[in-house]
Amino acid sequence: MSAGKVVERLVLLGSKGGPAIRPGGPWPSSSLLEIGGRTIVVDCGLGVTRALTDAGISLKALDLVFVTHLHSDHVLELGPLIHTAWTAGLATPVTVYGPPGTGRYWRHFCETMEFDIDIRIVDEGRPDIRGLVSVEEFGEGSVVEEGGLTVTALRVDHPPVTDCFALRFEHGGTSVAFSADTAFFPPLAEFARSADILVHEAMLEEGVERLVARTGNGARLREHLFASHSLAEEAGRIASDAGVKRLVLNHLIPADDPAIGDADWVAAVRKTWPGDLTIARDGLVVQLSGAKAARGEETA
Repeated sequence: MSAGKVVERLVLLGSKGGPAIRPGGPWPSSSLLEIGGRTIVVDCGLGVTRALTDAGISLKALDLVFVTHLHSDHVLELGPLIHTAWTAGLATPVTVYGPPGTGRYWRHFCETMEFDIDIRIVDEGRPDIRGLVSVEEFGEGSVVEEGGLTVTALRVDHPPVTDCFALRFEHGGTSVAFSADTAFFPPLAEFARSADILVHEAMLEEGVERLVARTGNGARLREHLFASHSLAEEAGRIASDAGVKRLVLNHLIPADDPAIGDADWVAAVRKTWPGDLTIARDGLVVQLSGAKAARGEETA
């Protein structure tokens, strides 16, 4: 990268929906958004810390963290990410934005790690991590207006979780919207209107039966999935109604079924979305300039 050049990109750090991980499979939800000179993490599922370093991010550069809701596949590694960044030399403030309950999570995490935190402050001369981190709990509407960066939130339909929010990031004429976890929710189309990228969760109906059989709690899990998540063709409908430049299918359910490949996702979403398309994989990079995908792109 040349001196002074600002990289603007989206990196899909973890691409699967749900908290379970399996041998050789993808990792739960987390994304990196580099926009306007800011390093922004969206959701902190298991594996986010290693994935950030694999994406070339110095953990000392951790800046803004957003949590869409408090399901474990979106928040489980929030505390460990910040703590690991602290042990790697983080000495500048970090702001965490999340729904109600995020502050409680952070306080309890620090309490569980109190011995380690206190002894490292004394023994290694580190700043107090509890003074470096600010937690801002948000609801629907404006979340951030700072240095040209604006972030807005929309409450989406993810029962039984009521505080689950889609997020839209805008800077310098570029906009990226994240659906968060949601059932088909038509107001998302207006929220994501004309965005350069819409990152939308997606589910394939034909894979759900095998998924629930493998995971257990079949009837209840099946009921939750269909009540709380969007089919790929529904994500395509939102993208079409919104008139976005590129649709990125992410938080894939199922994401680790060997009988399902990219062609299946493409076939489903093409029923409703004819435009530029990316199917998420862990580590995949989408450049924000022109919303073009880079490494490992699926552009059917």
